[in-house]
Amino acid sequence: MTECIFCKIVNKEIPSEIVYENDQVVAFKDINPVAPVHILIVPKVHVKSIMELDTSSNILNGVAEAIQKIAKDQNIACEGFRVVNNCGTLAGQSVDHLHFHLLGGRAMQWPPG
Repeated sequence: MTECIFCKIVNKEIPSEIVYENDQVVAFKDINPVAPVHILIVPKVHVKSIMELDTSSNILNGVAEAIQKIAKDQNIACEGFRVVNNCGTLAGQSVDHLHFHLLGGRAMQWPPG
């Protein structure tokens, strides 16, 4: 995907503040944070949404590993955090590349709005 902004970040074509990387994912700070900790976790391979994810892949394992490590590193593991995945336009998915938002460092509201 040559036009995908997240693919460009994964391929280091666009600078970003990468906080974690493993074999499956890259995690970086969101440029428009909605919480003191707002990290995006994206697969290294282009997958449009969770509906197109091959469930036999190790991507979700890589995501879980990243969440656990980043939550500890950002000191939000004990106080709590939120993980969000938006799937489709009506849910608020603005980039057609599977990604997870790790949010923490403040009290969260429900419903989120």
